[in-house]
Amino acid sequence: MDGSSYFRLQVIVFALVSASFTNIYITQPVLPVLQKEFAASMVLVSFTVSAVILGIALSNLPFGSLADRLPIHPIIVAGGFFVAFGGLVCAATSNLWVFIAARFVQGIFIPALTTCLAAYLAKTLPAERLNVVMGSYVSATVLGGLGGRLLGGWIHPPLHWRYALVSASAFILVATFSAFRWLPRTQVVQQQEKSTGFLTLLKRWELLRLYLCAAGSFAIFSSIFNYLPFRLNGPPFHFSTELTTLVYLVYVIGIFMGPTAGRISSRLGTGNTLLVGSAILGGSLTLLLPPSVTSIVLGLVGICTGFFTIHAAAVGALNRKLIIGQGRANALYVLFYYTGGWLGITVTGFVYRLAGWSGLMYCTMLLLLIPVGTGIGERKIKIRRT
Repeated sequence: MDGSSYFRLQVIVFALVSASFTNIYITQPVLPVLQKEFAASMVLVSFTVSAVILGIALSNLPFGSLADRLPIHPIIVAGGFFVAFGGLVCAATSNLWVFIAARFVQGIFIPALTTCLAAYLAKTLPAERLNVVMGSYVSATVLGGLGGRLLGGWIHPPLHWRYALVSASAFILVATFSAFRWLPRTQVVQQQEKSTGFLTLLKRWELLRLYLCAAGSFAIFSSIFNYLPFRLNGPPFHFSTELTTLVYLVYVIGIFMGPTAGRISSRLGTGNTLLVGSAILGGSLTLLLPPSVTSIVLGLVGICTGFFTIHAAAVGALNRKLIIGQGRANALYVLFYYTGGWLGITVTGFVYRLAGWSGLMYCTMLLLLIPVGTGIGERKIKIRRT
């Protein structure tokens, strides 16, 4: 590939991944609007986000296996079609359960566009090019998540959330067609190399605690941002949906925290980095308790900083502990990560309904013990490769 081909590949990767992540969080800022329109509980409308996350968690491992057996192009076409179809069903239905089911279908097929694409890039690109292209991949996950929130709650008027779903479906179809047309075709080679099974990886406590760290930290992060619209729409703030959506701009911190956390981890070690991220996260949770706009904005900035620090350090530690089995190990990480997000949104929804925002904060503070415990454990061991 020449320079222009690599640039085109970066653009394709960025478009496909950002389009995928746009669909994940698109209903988050308009949850209060959905609650009124469907006359449903706060917990039930939150399933429009958690159902997508659950679908991703369940299908990530199967699609990871398919990526080793089939060419990438038919997988991407199938994924793009079903994600777009699910979005159009959501835009058309007046039944909340059909809405939730369609969102679950979207979640099932999003790994066809993300996990499989990452596997394709890892197999086809030289190391020096892979780092650059994967930089586009990571940036796209952050900007796609932010873009979905802006699309649902600001670019389209909140009461016209159905148009936002149509726009997201159109975006994914265009990105899918572009990927099918211009992604280089490669021959699938069935590799018979020695690898490490999922169960073997789960039996290693030094890896399992990193998986639990991913689940616990994302449970905190997803819970805060999922129920933030209800907090800001209610007293004493009474924010409009558009104003609440703009608060999500703090999410862009994730673009910068990945590389920064990597440098911090190299200097301080994984354990210390996890503890620093946990301390920032814990302090930020306390800032979210007072009914102050300034305190909440500062708290959200800290939540993003602490979470992305933990996330980046945990992923780096996981891959440094392995010589073989990286694919399966990272697939398990994603599984725990999204399962934690789904459980966090589901459980804290009931907590919020029973004990309010302060109850949700205390629940997330309890979850903070997981990354803290992981950080302490990482400090006690020497990183070893097996």
